[in-house]
Amino acid sequence: MAKIAFLGLGVMGYPMAGHLQAAGHQVTVYNRTTAKAEAWSQEHGGSWAATPRQAAEGVDFVMACVGNDDDLRAVCQGADGAFVGMASGSVFVDHTTVSAKVTRELYAAAQTAGISFLDAPISGGQAGAENGALSVMCGGDEEAFDAAAPIVDAYARICRRIGASGAGQMTKMCNQIAIAGLVQGLSEALHFAEKAGLDSRAVVEVISQGAAGSWQMSNRYETMIEDHFEHGFAVDWMRKDLGICLDAANETGASLPVTALVDQFYKEVQNQGGGRWDTSSLLKRLRLLG
Repeated sequence: MAKIAFLGLGVMGYPMAGHLQAAGHQVTVYNRTTAKAEAWSQEHGGSWAATPRQAAEGVDFVMACVGNDDDLRAVCQGADGAFVGMASGSVFVDHTTVSAKVTRELYAAAQTAGISFLDAPISGGQAGAENGALSVMCGGDEEAFDAAAPIVDAYARICRRIGASGAGQMTKMCNQIAIAGLVQGLSEALHFAEKAGLDSRAVVEVISQGAAGSWQMSNRYETMIEDHFEHGFAVDWMRKDLGICLDAANETGASLPVTALVDQFYKEVQNQGGGRWDTSSLLKRLRLLG
């Protein structure tokens, strides 16, 4: 069993840290809002720390699941950052979806500090985190990955190293690109069914068993039909991710016309007051358009 720090107790990090504690690891958590760290400690029996540095002192692994590039830099660097507290040879595993640029920046800083850094973004949503069934896509040194993979298994359905530093984040971009098109297609299908006067549930029952079937259809159609969008991955976060995708596409020369279009549809959802709605709210946008 390992000594682990977990930084960031949002809807994903809170249950992920719980799985680590339940697996028998010695877990210390940090969260920007101290009350949440205290609540996690009371629920799961682990300890909490006031700063990332304090949480990282004396541990084997530091896991992070925060908001964006700036949040990640804040928990890693500076006088109270985790890098200062980490011992030589320990491993930092970043589960945040951030740019490959900041990943490579922190990878280099970690090397200078004598520690390892893995980018390991996740997919599977809140349900995947709660059920310990996340998909984890990793970039970084193979030795660090081999050390961290058995730890990550506590909340992963699959954990795979894709390549060097940044490869995990680039793979997560592929994930978000695929999801954007799928959710828009599903939203249009349900919208069409409604306009045609069809029983949407019967339609999904049939088409989900054929080539149109997808995770999004199986897990989101019911709440979409019910016009319920107050769960899951928020539009604000999806737009952050799609912005990373589009920036990377400009750098690599990739053409992402559908992704760019769906990003603008999500911008319309934000303008409709739906920034905290989940990503399936693309259907809500179509309903509001009439």
